[in-house]
Amino acid sequence: MMRLVPLGDKVVLKQLEAEETTKSGIVLPGQAQEKPQQAEVVAVGPGGTVDGKEVVMQVKPGDKVIYSKYAGTDVKLGEDEYVVVKQSDIVAIVED
Repeated sequence: MMRLVPLGDKVVLKQLEAEETTKSGIVLPGQAQEKPQQAEVVAVGPGGTVDGKEVVMQVKPGDKVIYSKYAGTDVKLGEDEYVVVKQSDIVAIVED
């Protein structure tokens, strides 16, 4: 079984499902749905020195986060799709 192991300050995210129906009840076709910016952290790189700066990882697997709209690299591994982003592209951790 293959898995993604991020390097440096990279974080692997699995996007949470997009809403298919608006609050007013309008059903959106697939192409009209906006890419969700909320995701679950799947794997976290070790941090360390990145571009001469010390990076301490602040997220952990299982965290739900919001990330920058155009950030990251989309990766498909088997049937699953992931987004690999720099930790600095994560703007918030969602707490319950």
